[in-house]
Amino acid sequence: MNAPTTPAPAGPLPLIAVTMGDGAGIGPEVIVPALLAPETLRRCRPVVIGDAERLRQAARLRDIACEIVTVGAPAEAEFGPGRINVIDLGLLPAELPWGELSAVAGDAAYQYVRAAARLALDGEVQGICTAPLNKEALHAGGHVFPGHTELLAHLTGVEEVSMMLATPTVKVIHVTTHIGLIDAVNKIEPGLVERTVRRGHDAMVRAGTPEPVIGVCGINPHAGENGLFGYGEEEEKIVPALEVLREDGIDARGPLPADTAFFLAGRGDYDLIVAMYHDQGHGPVKVLGLEAGVNLTVGLPVIRTSVDHGTAFDIAGTGKADAGSMIEALRQAAEMSPSPAR
Repeated sequence: MNAPTTPAPAGPLPLIAVTMGDGAGIGPEVIVPALLAPETLRRCRPVVIGDAERLRQAARLRDIACEIVTVGAPAEAEFGPGRINVIDLGLLPAELPWGELSAVAGDAAYQYVRAAARLALDGEVQGICTAPLNKEALHAGGHVFPGHTELLAHLTGVEEVSMMLATPTVKVIHVTTHIGLIDAVNKIEPGLVERTVRRGHDAMVRAGTPEPVIGVCGINPHAGENGLFGYGEEEEKIVPALEVLREDGIDARGPLPADTAFFLAGRGDYDLIVAMYHDQGHGPVKVLGLEAGVNLTVGLPVIRTSVDHGTAFDIAGTGKADAGSMIEALRQAAEMSPSPAR
């Protein structure tokens, strides 16, 4: 699938902090070609938070000639073809194996995100784009978070955020994410559904869709089919939120059967789908556009985008990783981030 073509920003290009993710995974290998891509340099000014030597190793693996330069702060970075700017935290040993679980790499991945969050809160960057981390390595490194979404919420002092997945054909925002299915159903309530839809609506407006049509999935098969399936969860947990949203002029439709909602979104009936739990949203999105998929965290004080794939330890260190999702993540970070103050 080809990413949509959008014009480059008219004003100063936003500075985007690009966290290197787990250094034992494919993050360094997708960052190097993505930051050198002409379409990236037309839209933003990316600065890597990570390990300069690991990026140099990745460039050699991919047989890419480039200049990887360490800088002390985003404001010190200079941009041009063939140059990658890195705030080098120097946390990885030079001999770190590719494709192996490492507590050292897990801790380093946390430190990259922590540094990027601080730069964003201080106004030194306008957006964050993250390469994948490995949750097991993150935990082994002493940082017990379910993933980037919850970690960034903690680091920025935000109580509630939403995960949005975006591909060229469909976008989906999640009411619940990294919890078990029974816990997810128990957690869903009208206020949470309403806040999630509002965050999705605001993100779509910011990205250039002024009046998004939003399809809201049900919880049960066939969205309960008028009480035939489940115990009235749709009427209790979702319908009251939709009534409030519609009164405020937000075009939120549903509850919809999830098995048809994504097909309808793929053909253009909906701009955004609201999934009630993790697999309800992730499965269809990964089928419809994993290669160009992007993960967004919505509700933070700064836009955050990420590739929609993992660390891929099975191919790390081979130079075979596809950089398409990272290029798309950078495009969306640039598109949704404000221009820096002059």
